[in-house]
Amino acid sequence: MKVVCAGGGPAGLYLSILLKRQDPSHDITVHERNPEGSAYGWGVTYWQGLLDLLHAHDPESAAAVEAHSVRWRDGVAHVGDLTARHRGDQGFGIGRHRLLEILADRARALGVRVEYESEVSAEDLPAADLVVAADGVHSALRTRHAAHFGTRVHLGRNRYLWLGTTKVFDAFTFAFVETGHGWIWCYGYAYGGGHSTCVVECSPQTFTGLGLDRLGQADALALLETLFAGVLDGHRLIGRAAGEGGAPWLTFRTLTNRTWSRDRLVLLGDAAHTTHYSVGAGTTLALEDAICLAGALRAHPGPRPALAAYERERRAALLSVQSAARHSAQWYENLPRYIHLPPHRMFALLGQRHSPLLPYVPPQVYYGIDKAAGRLAAARRLKRWLGPKVARTVQARALERAQERPQIR
Repeated sequence: MKVVCAGGGPAGLYLSILLKRQDPSHDITVHERNPEGSAYGWGVTYWQGLLDLLHAHDPESAAAVEAHSVRWRDGVAHVGDLTARHRGDQGFGIGRHRLLEILADRARALGVRVEYESEVSAEDLPAADLVVAADGVHSALRTRHAAHFGTRVHLGRNRYLWLGTTKVFDAFTFAFVETGHGWIWCYGYAYGGGHSTCVVECSPQTFTGLGLDRLGQADALALLETLFAGVLDGHRLIGRAAGEGGAPWLTFRTLTNRTWSRDRLVLLGDAAHTTHYSVGAGTTLALEDAICLAGALRAHPGPRPALAAYERERRAALLSVQSAARHSAQWYENLPRYIHLPPHRMFALLGQRHSPLLPYVPPQVYYGIDKAAGRLAAARRLKRWLGPKVARTVQARALERAQERPQIR
């Protein structure tokens, strides 16, 4: 089979690895429009479940990814001068540049052609049995056929900024700071090489009240360093280099598509779907897409039934994650509802922010119910059974409503 992949991110590179492992005779080319080594994004997070999947499907690249990752288990929330710490599941962080380097080297070792500063034309698809659009949320290949794919984009309310820092956090760190214009907060996690990712978020009112809509990058970073001095310990925040246009403030784009394939063109990763960054699942979902698509192409006699099976399986798997991401984003958009709770209670509800029930139950009442459920085995079993069902139902209805709204471009 001849495969052309647009996009040299984790999804496209890992798909090429898996397809070459399945059949070395496959002719596979990955096209990446940016220069080699120019990846932006600081670090990415993942959890043990993904690492287990990677070891099962390609032990060599999995071993390299694990070796270059940092680990943490604690979560820490700073609310003003108060702090709460929670012991949780083990998490991992790896630099995006390092992850792409590992996957590209592995792909090339297997015989994949990885071509940088090279684009796949959206107007005239290359001659191939399969063309994979793994070119991100702004996918040119998907946009060219947006009406067919039924692309919908929902813009979040809050503003956020993706930064790096030389402060190496020893836990997944949240810091909430109250200003005269409302709350501003950051998420920080280490990813290796003496650096951490630091994502800053705030409401639109705080964004304009602090003047962040008018400040240049240097002045904005200086202000943020002052606001988050308590967790940065004198370390600097790092934006993009001047030649890269500075670090942009964004509003999150939740993207869905009615269908994921068109003839021999298929969507993968962020080109097909996005989930809010606060659940830390973007890279994991992209790699899981690649694993599913490779498995479907192996299991079915031709691309058409394989693409249908891939879409069917991944849509079902994504429902609960998309619901969790939507409720997580809404939790932060409604931060004043929770921020004045005692820190240990606020942190507990921060951990429960994925719940579709939380927005409809008074926070103190929800906390009490959740704490009681934690002590009762029957209540825990009911919660584990009911939660995913409610999440899937709520998310399915949300997607149905989204399909009825006009597209945001």
